[in-house]
Amino acid sequence: MGSSRVKQKNPSNQLGLNPNWAQLQQKLKSHGPKPPRPSNNAQAQTQKPILGKRKERPDADSDDSRINPLVPINDDSSVTDVIAMDCEMVGVGQGNKSALGRVSLVNKWGNVIYDEFVRPIERVVDFRTEISGIRPRDLRKAKDFQVVQKTVAEIMKGRILVGHALHNDLKVLLLSHPKKDLRDTSEYQPFLKEGGRRALRYLAAEFLGVQIQNGEHCPIDDARAAMLLYQKNRKEWEKSVKDQIRLKQKQRRRKPKKKAK
Repeated sequence: MGSSRVKQKNPSNQLGLNPNWAQLQQKLKSHGPKPPRPSNNAQAQTQKPILGKRKERPDADSDDSRINPLVPINDDSSVTDVIAMDCEMVGVGQGNKSALGRVSLVNKWGNVIYDEFVRPIERVVDFRTEISGIRPRDLRKAKDFQVVQKTVAEIMKGRILVGHALHNDLKVLLLSHPKKDLRDTSEYQPFLKEGGRRALRYLAAEFLGVQIQNGEHCPIDDARAAMLLYQKNRKEWEKSVKDQIRLKQKQRRRKPKKKAK
């Protein structure tokens, strides 16, 4: 009996017999449940994407402008059909004679395939650190010249060699390379200015938009810059090489043969 009385009382309250209860119900219906107050972390999370998008645009543009094109786009360090080389020299003899102090080779993507400090045959009297970046400690455990020379010759064989003023690098290596396989950025016609050769740092600044050789030289960066200059002009460059070869072949055929006595 007691329980039936309670059941009868509640429905009567819901019908509005208790004015206080009715007012409370109306209030709850009109306002609804109060949403939980977001914490500071929640506010930060909801605001972050909006603020992020505003900030990302200028940051993204500035990041793009700061991207260094000399940084390889992959990590493939295989020896490709085209390689680039740069050497740094030290002074031997009276200091005015150059000897190989470091040699760096990169593949067509700019990844390093060989980079060694070299112990010259003669005693080093001038490390030329302000340019070469080479210090006495670098040559203490460096490889002997003959070992490096042999390895570089093996890597170069049968491949196109890219570089800047390559005759200087080949000279200190005491090596030669077929002229038809040389791609020298100091001699490529479109890079010449009024018929004169230009330093690699100027070519890199103008055609690649990068600064190199500010102070101590990095042979890896120099080799990468030469390779990128070649890759950007490869199609036209290779066409000009083929045209020169054809022209020389025609000239040889045109030369009159000497009459036998």
